[in-house]
Amino acid sequence: MAKQKFYVVWMGHVPGVYTDWPTAKQQIDGYKGAKYKSFPDRGQAEAAFRKGFASYLNQALVAPSGKTSRPRPRPGNFPTTDTIIGKSISVDAACSGNPGRMEYQGVTTSGKRQIFHRAFPLGTNNIGEFLALVHALAFLQKQQQPDLPIYTDSKIAMGWVRKGKCKTTLPRNAKTAELYDLIDRGEQWLRDNKITNPIYKWKTEVWGEIPADFGRK
Repeated sequence: MAKQKFYVVWMGHVPGVYTDWPTAKQQIDGYKGAKYKSFPDRGQAEAAFRKGFASYLNQALVAPSGKTSRPRPRPGNFPTTDTIIGKSISVDAACSGNPGRMEYQGVTTSGKRQIFHRAFPLGTNNIGEFLALVHALAFLQKQQQPDLPIYTDSKIAMGWVRKGKCKTTLPRNAKTAELYDLIDRGEQWLRDNKITNPIYKWKTEVWGEIPADFGRK
């Protein structure tokens, strides 16, 4: 007999704690950006629901106390790791046409839980990759996680972040005004803040698609 699970829906049609998956699933189906998780007992589920998704995510990202062994980045302009660091964030972007409708997101590398997502009617993939990295850096700063690694599969975005400049040629006009506002804010954030989180290149040829991939290839 399968052990009963309890399902927390932080963001859905009707947030709450549910005792069966079909009912919980009804709350997240068709709800963009739904946040949910299963737990082995009611106490854990109710505690997680009361604390909220941000508190749960913060705990999930924090490494256990004591010293941890992390793979050392390989030397070079675009460092990577020999193995995947599970306690990390992965970011990616997708664009329907280039330029075209663009979106980006960040997820937990282990578990692929979405942390943030933004979409724009007009942009480029490189802009999305750049903004996703800056968004992840700012998010981790607010979460007081200055050492948590970030994975990206874009060398261009890594270079732009290092230089503190989104070197896009996309025209700045009414259609891209909102996007450029975010780009300007991202560049300003890079000027005002020191980058402490390591940024690693995701090895797609070895590990497959990055966990934040939108699956449109």
